[in-house]
Amino acid sequence: MPSNQTPLGSLPARFRRPRVLIVGCGDVGLRVARGLRGARVLALTSSKERVAALRARGIVPLRGDLDRPATLRRLAGIATHAVHLAPPPGEGRHPWWRDLRTVALLRALRMRTPPAALVYGSTSGVYGDCGGALVSEVRTPAPATPRAHRRADAEAAVRFLGRAGVRASILRIPGIYADDRAGGARVRLEKGTPVLHAADDVYTSHIHADDLARACVAALWRGRAQRIYNVCDGTRMKMGDYFDLAADLYGMPRPPRVERAAAQRALPMALLGFMGESRQLDNMRMRRELRLVLRHPHVRDGLMAGGWQDTPL
Repeated sequence: MPSNQTPLGSLPARFRRPRVLIVGCGDVGLRVARGLRGARVLALTSSKERVAALRARGIVPLRGDLDRPATLRRLAGIATHAVHLAPPPGEGRHPWWRDLRTVALLRALRMRTPPAALVYGSTSGVYGDCGGALVSEVRTPAPATPRAHRRADAEAAVRFLGRAGVRASILRIPGIYADDRAGGARVRLEKGTPVLHAADDVYTSHIHADDLARACVAALWRGRAQRIYNVCDGTRMKMGDYFDLAADLYGMPRPPRVERAAAQRALPMALLGFMGESRQLDNMRMRRELRLVLRHPHVRDGLMAGGWQDTPL
């Protein structure tokens, strides 16, 4: 432990309660907050409209904007632990491969007493196209899209923070779905958005939003220093089969199948990016080290519970 960090056990009782800062307190962040029993939960928000809603959930709102570093100064020394789920800057920001939001956040957290632990929600997209192979955390990243490059840049910044004595965990996350939200893939099915023919199709991995939140909490307390974890369920399924399963469970028509050339003419670039990378994630490290037992070990378990939505994080 760095010399500038005081063990909680040596503090007066009123200060021993962990203070967990959530940055990017959207749907998954709120699920994380529900799992932080016994901790004082704080959340960064740039929206004054969200202040009352966060307070109503027992969360202490802190006004600040990741795109305006000067507004983050109040974060210095405020939290004993942090969960960073905020997305990187969008398209059109320069330099396009940098995540300056994460850089600004970590700079603020390093001031005074840095948090004892930080969990960062990255993306499995940093692996790039793996040809359908089973991918573990030791595989060398090969980001191929601007979004994945920005996530890789954020990962590097998080690892650098570890040099300050922070126990940093990086979660590489695939497609997120939730059993209590409608939209996303349901909308795709309603629109009849096509998927690829089996010969052109790609493997994708998934994680239920509740299980992702539980993984964040587990990594916060049990994650090893500067450790990367694939956070996913045990599903081994191609993208088209995934949508077929959802359609069958909802009693909706299955999406049409098209060849890759036709998809490139008909679908937006963002969606094509997901269809251009094939990989299956190995979650052994998550299960062994974080000791996480998934509530939804297969997408069928989550889909059968109700409505769902794909949400890239």
